[in-house]
Amino acid sequence: MTDPGRAAGVPSEGRGEGVAARRRIPLLLAVTGVAYALDLGSKLAVVAGLENRAPVQLIGGWLELQVMRNPGGAFGIASAMTIVLTIVATTVAVVIVRLSRKLYSAPWAIALGLLLGGALGNLTDRLFRSPGGFEGAVVDFISVSGFSVMNLADWAIFCGGVLIVVYSFLGWELDGTGRETGRERAETA
Repeated sequence: MTDPGRAAGVPSEGRGEGVAARRRIPLLLAVTGVAYALDLGSKLAVVAGLENRAPVQLIGGWLELQVMRNPGGAFGIASAMTIVLTIVATTVAVVIVRLSRKLYSAPWAIALGLLLGGALGNLTDRLFRSPGGFEGAVVDFISVSGFSVMNLADWAIFCGGVLIVVYSFLGWELDGTGRETGRERAETA
C-alpha cells in the first residue's frame, strides 16, 4: 500500500495523521476566494449605492455605513506611505503562497485564507482605485462608533491574524502536527 503523503514528497513524520494528512491548498483557496469576493462585492455595492450620501445608521447609531477613501493602513496610519502598504500586502500574499506548500492543517488553511483574501482585497484597491498604480485609496465603509472605519478585507485580516496567534499559542503547526504536552511526553516515554 502506497502512503499518499510519500507520493506527494512529504515525509510521514512531518505531517498530521489520517485524513488530515493531505494538503489543504483547496481549502486555503476557497476561503481566500470567499473573503476576496465578499470584500470586492461589498465595496462595489457601497460605492455605487452610498458614496456621496449621508451615512446609514445601524444598531442605534453604534454602527453605520459610511463610505470613506483611505490611502493609509488600519486606523488611517501611514497615509503618506501607500506604496509601502502595497508592497507589504504583496509580500504577505507571496509568503502565504510559499507557506501553502507545507499546509496540511485545515485550521491554518482557514486563517491564512482569511489573511490572503483580505490582503488581496485591499491590494486590489491600491492597484486599481484612484489615483491608481500602487497608490489607490482603499474603500472603507463599516464605521464602528468611537473606533474606526473599516471594510470586510480589514475584518478578514483581523480574524485571520487572531486565529494565527491562537494556533501559535496552542502549538498547532502548518503541517497538521502540534507540540506534545508534558503529559503526552510522559505517556510515550
